[in-house]
Amino acid sequence: MKKRQLGSSDLYVSEIGLGCMSLGTDYKKAQSVIEAALAEGINYFDTADLYDFGENEEIVGKALRSVREQVIIATKAGNRWTDAKDSWTWDPSKAYIKEAVKQSLRRLDTDYIDLYQLHGGTIEDRIEETIEAFEELRAEGYIKYYGISSIRPNVIREYVQKSNMVSVMMQYSMLDRRPEEEVLPLLHEKGISVVTRGTVAKGMLSDRMLEKATAKGYLDYTPEELEEILPLLKEKLAPSRSLTEVAIQYNLSNPAVASVVAGASTVQQVKENARAAGAALLAQEEIQLIRSITKSNKYEQHR
Repeated sequence: MKKRQLGSSDLYVSEIGLGCMSLGTDYKKAQSVIEAALAEGINYFDTADLYDFGENEEIVGKALRSVREQVIIATKAGNRWTDAKDSWTWDPSKAYIKEAVKQSLRRLDTDYIDLYQLHGGTIEDRIEETIEAFEELRAEGYIKYYGISSIRPNVIREYVQKSNMVSVMMQYSMLDRRPEEEVLPLLHEKGISVVTRGTVAKGMLSDRMLEKATAKGYLDYTPEELEEILPLLKEKLAPSRSLTEVAIQYNLSNPAVASVVAGASTVQQVKENARAAGAALLAQEEIQLIRSITKSNKYEQHR
């Protein structure tokens, strides 16, 4: 599988990353999915301390222990479970992040984290303090690089201006083109990579498209619009290939994107995602066709 440089770092991530949130808590099943990903050439594994109360990190660390030096482990912090574990609070403070990383290192059973990400962020945060925490963790050798996971343009701009982050994880797809106009060009210009999530739009950009569409619609698409647009995308762009393939290739066609993080709970899903990454590139005419069929959404909030 092809690899792309992550921002200005020396990390080269596979074009498909494994989103580990959907692995579940059955270790043997999760291990089979992770081993399938390794067999497909996937080297980028994304988790978070929030997932399954930290058990996800434990599973990922255990499954990757024998290949630790050959893989890139990304995890996240900032969401703090309550004692009752029935909800979480937002805590991007320096004190919390510097404690959270130690717990993640213990669960992952590793001496360092390749990419440590802020799991959200608001414009009201003490952003300089958060950046200071990440910079100190780098200097202390706990993490190699850091980034944020955010769709908020105002927060992203602050980190672009004030930090040495190498990546931003964000939702992006053919149905959610909000980052295209203002966020992706900015990050590309600054040499900061994008790692995408939500690429198949909750399954709507797959061959189960209408089955996955909801009565509420999706973003600014009404259910009626989805019923029209999804079959049209399939007809025009994927008559002899999967819509998932088109969706993944659409994201990878943007020069700001380094990797598409795709969740998988079965070996078959891993193989399908890997096959999609290795498929033929979209022609410029196909990209333009996608943009003519779908909406050029805009971020209305977080200004």
